[in-house]
Amino acid sequence: MAADGASTPDARRAAPLAPLPDHRNVDTPWWQELWRRHAHISTPLRERGLQCDIEFGLSAYIVRVSLPDGSHLVISPPQEPSSDRPPGNPQGWIATREHPEDQALFEVVYDSAPSDDPGAPQRPEVRHGGNAQPLIEAIDHRLAQLGLLPHPLSPTTDPHALPETPTLHEPEAPDVPDTADRAPAYVYGDAMLALTDRLNGTESHADAAALLHQILDPANGLLERLGEFFEAAGEKAKEAEEDDGFDLSHDLADAAAEIRNLGEVLHVAEERMRALTPLVPAPRLPSPPARPPSLPPRALPAVQPRHLR
Repeated sequence: MAADGASTPDARRAAPLAPLPDHRNVDTPWWQELWRRHAHISTPLRERGLQCDIEFGLSAYIVRVSLPDGSHLVISPPQEPSSDRPPGNPQGWIATREHPEDQALFEVVYDSAPSDDPGAPQRPEVRHGGNAQPLIEAIDHRLAQLGLLPHPLSPTTDPHALPETPTLHEPEAPDVPDTADRAPAYVYGDAMLALTDRLNGTESHADAAALLHQILDPANGLLERLGEFFEAAGEKAKEAEEDDGFDLSHDLADAAAEIRNLGEVLHVAEERMRALTPLVPAPRLPSPPARPPSLPPRALPAVQPRHLR
């Protein structure tokens, strides 16, 4: 179906997906566009056997997820006040579990939306903003506790990985001496260069977002690992027990903080990239047939005067 085929992540995943909702809107272009914009939410949940639908809430579109016990999840951006952010790319996500017949069964599973009350304490999820991965992980954890995951994924499954490309492994540095006539091997820089080449060669914004995830993931991304590297380098500098060693450790600690701050600034870049609409080139009209070059006018025969005939 078009709604499934239009979603790049759906077409590549080997796990069986829960079926699409059964209503007439599924075949309409506007619903299919909303479905595409929320594929980073619906696809991981459908891989777990959970059927999803897109509906309109109070002031924005929501993802409704049916659960095996008759309850459902409502995954939405903040509804009040309304926001002008595009569908699927909110400032934060709110996931609640509700039951149509049991009003007492209501719980907040996840809430990364910033509070409007400056005096209210912020939930720890707020730092993730509109990042979908922590949302999916929180839903995974809670539904696993309740026994409501029809198809749990293995702990090693990465919902952002690109299956058709090999996982980047840490390169093994060869034992090559750094001599004047032989350049050193920059294996880690080369690995980053290879990632950049892959980004340049992507054919969709979804693929580009998956590569951004490799850099920006707050737990396992490259920026986080780079911050850990500078922190470790700072601790190594302290081992010298010299004044300059302590000064250097502070500089390296500041560098680690700046790198992590960069990750905080760019934490929604992945989802913003995923939500971009690919440009569809306008169809080229067939060129009109070439007209043959006009022939020069034919010379008229000379008319002789009557007295010469």
